[in-house]
Amino acid sequence: MRALAKGRKSRPVVWAVVGLAAAAVVAGIAVSRLTKMQPARAAAPPSVPVVAATAEQHDVPIYYDALGTVMAFNTVAIRAQVTGQIVSVDFRQGQDVKQGDVLAKIDPDPFQAALDQAVAKKGEDQAQLIDAQKDLVRFKTLVLRNAETQQNVDAQQAKVDQFKATIDADQAAIEAARTQLGFTTIAAPIDGVVGFRQIDIGNIIHPTDANPLTVLTQIKPCYAVFTLPQTDLGPVREAMLRGPVEVLAFDQDNAQQLAKGQLLLIDNQIDQSTSTIRLKAQFPNADERLWPGEFVHVHTLITIRKNAVTAPTVAVQRGPDGYYVWVIRPDDTVEQRPVQVQIVSESTAVIREGLSAGERIVTDGQSRLDVDSHVAIRPAPASPQHADQG
Repeated sequence: MRALAKGRKSRPVVWAVVGLAAAAVVAGIAVSRLTKMQPARAAAPPSVPVVAATAEQHDVPIYYDALGTVMAFNTVAIRAQVTGQIVSVDFRQGQDVKQGDVLAKIDPDPFQAALDQAVAKKGEDQAQLIDAQKDLVRFKTLVLRNAETQQNVDAQQAKVDQFKATIDADQAAIEAARTQLGFTTIAAPIDGVVGFRQIDIGNIIHPTDANPLTVLTQIKPCYAVFTLPQTDLGPVREAMLRGPVEVLAFDQDNAQQLAKGQLLLIDNQIDQSTSTIRLKAQFPNADERLWPGEFVHVHTLITIRKNAVTAPTVAVQRGPDGYYVWVIRPDDTVEQRPVQVQIVSESTAVIREGLSAGERIVTDGQSRLDVDSHVAIRPAPASPQHADQG
């Protein structure tokens, strides 16, 4: 009886133990599942790879850019001033010449003969003048003796005066003939570069020929003519009032500087059809890197912005509300910050407001960023030039 009673008392204990064991198993399974799920929920999103740069502070020159055309300082079509046969051409095509250098000669013989004839005519008239003057002296002596009339004296005086006028005309004819003879030597009126020869030796040249003998172009110094929008007129005029305005000429690709010069003038009226104003700059061009007719990019220095905050132009993005940049915080997360910008070149932008010197900004990879994204900064890709050198 005692054994039966003892067995009945131990059954609740067993069931209690079994229940606790089952609860422990269920709890273990739940904890295991929760442990497996928790890391997946807590894992942070991957970092976005970007290229970064640092905002800098320094003096920045502000240029206005325009496309211009190089013009010669002087251009002269070399033509004959008398008609005659060319007997020599004394220049090479493309040669640099100085003022006074002989370029060509016309047969001088006909002009020398005309000069000799004028000189002889003057000698003949001078002889007649001497004879008339002697007669005048005699007439004046005879009139005092009442052997000649005053009328004849006056007539002889008129004859003397006529010969004097004739001699003056003869002298003018001599000067004209001498000038015509001088025109048979064609000399360079300015320093410059000779172009193509368009008339050959042996041909008859005329002052009215359609084609000149050649064209002489002075390219040291030279000009560049370019246009700017009407809205740029005010800053340009202010720059000229402060003093000489520096102008740089770059090649057609706007990659290599060719010359440095000075702004010469602003045209006296605006082109209303295009709302632009023409300007002219002068360059010494001592190395002849500028050539008439060449297209160049002209950079006009308007001012120098002191201690300006600058950033690479590629870092500046444009959104619905204006310009902004992605700024990298110290914890390598990013924020989208609005800025006021002045683009000064393809590589540099002046940040007027919204960014401080020393802050890091994203220059590549912006399209994958969201506010508070975590970034991983990677090196900037090598430029093609550096890649070739490597």
